[in-house]
Amino acid sequence: MSDVTQRIADIVEANDVVLFMKGTPLFPQCGFSNRAVSILDHCGVTYESVDVLQDMEIRQGIKSFSDWPTIPQLYVKGEFVGGSDIMMEMFEAGELQTMFGEKGVASAS
Repeated sequence: MSDVTQRIADIVEANDVVLFMKGTPLFPQCGFSNRAVSILDHCGVTYESVDVLQDMEIRQGIKSFSDWPTIPQLYVKGEFVGGSDIMMEMFEAGELQTMFGEKGVASAS
């Protein structure tokens, strides 16, 4: 396992919900990352974010790690969920909220 793959795996394993994104939740750097943050904030869950613009190894490595070509990418309890389009579809159908509940994801206080 490469160094960057191990770093990504450690981040995913250490956090119930992780969003690999461009920018930060307070200052998203693309519309898709902004939409992903809005969805997670609306769901009221606690999540970690990783700004891929600050680390080019992670920016490239996350695409191989998930076998998904775009960013943002959401992981819940170690499982890859998808990007902002999939998040939006799941949110609108109530599936994302159900997943958070079923997996025991903590609510933001």
